[in-house]
Amino acid sequence: MVGEDQPDNRPAYDGLGDAVLDALFSQSPMGLHVYDRELRLVRVNTAARLLREFPVAQLLGRSLPEVLQSFDITDPAAVERTAHRVLETGRPELDFRLRIRDRRNPAIEAVASVALFRLQRADGTVLGLAAALTDVTARLRAEAELRLLNEAALRIGTTLDVFRTAAEFCEVVSPALADTVTVDVYDAVLRGQAPAADAVDRDRTVRRVGYRSGAGPDQQGVPVVGELGVYPPGTPYRTVQDTLAPKLLRRLRSDTHWLNPSRKRDARILRAGVHSMLLVPIRARDVVLGLACFYRWRNPTPFDHRDLDLAQQLTTRAGQCLDNARLYGRERSAARILTGGFPHAKVSVDTAVELARTHLPAGTGGGWFDAIPLSGSRVALVAGDTISGTSGPGAMGELRAAIEVLADLDLPPDEILQRLHDLASRPSTPTDAAGSAAGDVTTATCLCLVYDPVSHLCTIASAGHPPPLLVHPGGHVEPLDVAAGPPLGHGLAHFRLTERVLPEGSTLLIYNTALLAGSAGTGSSLPGRLKDLFAVAPSSLQAACDMVADALAPEQPPRDAYLLLARTRTLDESRTSAWTFPNAPESASRARKRAVAQLAEWGLAQEVIDDTALVVSELVTNSVRYAGGPIQLRLIRDRSLLCEVTDDSNASPHLRRALATDENGRGLFITAQLTQRWGVRPSGRGKTLWAERSLASVPAPDPGAPPGA
Repeated sequence: MVGEDQPDNRPAYDGLGDAVLDALFSQSPMGLHVYDRELRLVRVNTAARLLREFPVAQLLGRSLPEVLQSFDITDPAAVERTAHRVLETGRPELDFRLRIRDRRNPAIEAVASVALFRLQRADGTVLGLAAALTDVTARLRAEAELRLLNEAALRIGTTLDVFRTAAEFCEVVSPALADTVTVDVYDAVLRGQAPAADAVDRDRTVRRVGYRSGAGPDQQGVPVVGELGVYPPGTPYRTVQDTLAPKLLRRLRSDTHWLNPSRKRDARILRAGVHSMLLVPIRARDVVLGLACFYRWRNPTPFDHRDLDLAQQLTTRAGQCLDNARLYGRERSAARILTGGFPHAKVSVDTAVELARTHLPAGTGGGWFDAIPLSGSRVALVAGDTISGTSGPGAMGELRAAIEVLADLDLPPDEILQRLHDLASRPSTPTDAAGSAAGDVTTATCLCLVYDPVSHLCTIASAGHPPPLLVHPGGHVEPLDVAAGPPLGHGLAHFRLTERVLPEGSTLLIYNTALLAGSAGTGSSLPGRLKDLFAVAPSSLQAACDMVADALAPEQPPRDAYLLLARTRTLDESRTSAWTFPNAPESASRARKRAVAQLAEWGLAQEVIDDTALVVSELVTNSVRYAGGPIQLRLIRDRSLLCEVTDDSNASPHLRRALATDENGRGLFITAQLTQRWGVRPSGRGKTLWAERSLASVPAPDPGAPPGA
């Protein structure tokens, strides 16, 4: 029956085999290569993706070894052995993985799953070999990306330390995604600060906290870990830093316009042959932490947008862990010094000083400087060096965070250094920041200076740090006589306070010893050398700073060198008023009247006048009740309105909520409700109780408006 049915069914199948064969060679996306018994390529399909990227059709008639040699294939000898075995035994080889790269264009790479099977007639005559290639590149890439993200979740953030977290991130990313990866964070992050994403005046200084390269574990980056740096203008680094938008640089060449061989970082890029880059800002919780940079120079495949997406996911994970470390370091440093205080939002230091700075990194880390706004429009200028061989960048960040906490308490410079000395003298524990071994004691030099733009008084204390130089408005240079106490963490603490009234428009030069290392001049001749530099007034303060640094600093400083210039400013009588009252009950009423008259003369809004009058009355009443001598009231009109009451009592008041039946105790509570911030600072003869009220939200009345408008 079967034999009788075959003639009737034959027309239904006539030509089907040819159609299938034609579809396989002209339409199938699967790669199909046919070799004869001598393993010469005799036919390939024309629709396969792998064929389009790797022009195998041009190799028709070539032997399998010749075909393999035309492409950069991992272990071609293994492919030949497998092909001969299938041809001889007839047993097919399934899912044989083959990594292919075009020798003419190494950026083109693919991974194929190859199935090899023998071709033979019905009688067993061997005709050749067929290879079916399925492109599994995308699948394997997705699997590798998922493994990398899982590894990042497990390995990044095992400690609450910025440096260790950055190192873990680099270990995960390189070489899995990039041949070289770097992590730079804003220097403020190591002090526990949180640079805002929308801050246009963000300090551009960054510190290298993580680096890993395929060149080897001993390879150092530019800059090295722990070193400060600034991204040059006109480079992609600066663009990403300013815009906070990730950037893909798919192709880099030696003639790329922004690469400057005279810059160390660019010279390293050119020398290594970097051909592709990813730049990703590090962010977490609306805080901008720094920049992660990914480089390829060994892997010939350039980065693409999919790599950029993966880098962003990995960087997001690292950013959260780095921010956790930042918060931990901040709180831990503050807790080791004190509890309590009067936290407040930072304000600008522009009222007190104009600043310019130059930093010359050498790769050692440890050098730092800060400008911290204080109450009464004052500013604290702090500079220091962590001495080589001690606890390194981690200790530096801890000291800087502690200084900010102490400065918030309005402590004088000598007392700040005393408390810092106590902190630095404590041996570290195994949980201390990176770079600190258990039992280490931090040793650092530090200079602390506070300037008051109203009184022009400058108070200075030093812990083994070079004293500042004073450049008078006429160009005369004078070294300030500051008694230097021992370095922090070394010897017995004894810090003396130096006071000096500065001329208006004078400039303070603050530097570290590395700036003068290798200089031909001596310490005694330094003022003379600077006098020549300032004989002609520079075009700007920053120009003066750069000029001095170029003249004094060695070509290659042995340690991080820096120079900070601060030109003093003043608040004249048109913006300040002060009165002294006897310690008598009627002084509160008299002070209130004087304050109201002055605020009205300044043209402030009635709401501001009424609130400030009540604050003045409460603060002066507090001084009358608890102090014994005269009471001074001072008003300062700056970006905000500051009210200061000074008396001879050393007792600090505390905010409390008075009961409805209490007859007193409401003064500071009322003050806190009517002002943005308040505090107490010690003064030469007692204390100063101050309160600050914003002027931004309450406009001054229009002098031309009719009454009641």
